[in-house]
Amino acid sequence: MTFEIENVSKTFESKDSGEEVIALKDINLTIETGEFVSFVGPSGCGKTTLLRIIEGFENPTEGTVKDDGEIVTGPSNKRGFIFQNYSLYPWLNILDNVIFGLNINGKSEKESKQRAMEYLETFGLKDFAERYPNELSGGMKQRVAIIRSIINDSDSILMDESFSALDIQTRRKLQKIILKICKENNKTIIFVTHDIEEAVFLSDKIVILSARPGLIKEIVEVKLEHPRDRNNSEFTELVSKITDEIGESEDE
Repeated sequence: MTFEIENVSKTFESKDSGEEVIALKDINLTIETGEFVSFVGPSGCGKTTLLRIIEGFENPTEGTVKDDGEIVTGPSNKRGFIFQNYSLYPWLNILDNVIFGLNINGKSEKESKQRAMEYLETFGLKDFAERYPNELSGGMKQRVAIIRSIINDSDSILMDESFSALDIQTRRKLQKIILKICKENNKTIIFVTHDIEEAVFLSDKIVILSARPGLIKEIVEVKLEHPRDRNNSEFTELVSKITDEIGESEDE
């Protein structure tokens, strides 16, 4: 599955002044099947807006997004979306949260539960299958959200700062899990983050957006081999370089 983002711009009307605000301008980008691509940049540069346009939650003011040659006009089960706030159904236990999408799509309940339990075991949640979301920690809830996207066999997973509210130990554990899932299943991952170290640890490609209006300032190919060592000099130099690029953009 290849994403082709062609001449995408997005404008909003300011609620306060009524004036037109340009969030994104002339975005051109190709994301290949199986790539892990992160969007980084200053606050307000349009990272999440671009992600939502790719998913189909919003339409561009100009330009198009194609998913495997098909113009995106709305959400699709081909694309999983993981929000920052988990979006679990509080009245369903963890197992039923995981298989909710499979049930809607008419999958066999027996097969769905079997697959779900396999994933829950992989993510260390097998013993929590009958628990409810309010009984889980933030890290556990996010693991459930990830499983729910993966189990629906989405070709791509779009993640909007999905680890930002987690403690560093849980965050790093989930980074490794999502990276493993991506590589083993050839999933395309598009990831929004403010954490530059996280982007370098995970990504094949990092797209740096400028301050509003959001333009692609630079696309960085990350050629470090996995597993990546955060203390490696090349790793830290790349983190520093991208951090400086974003800082310069904020000052412009």
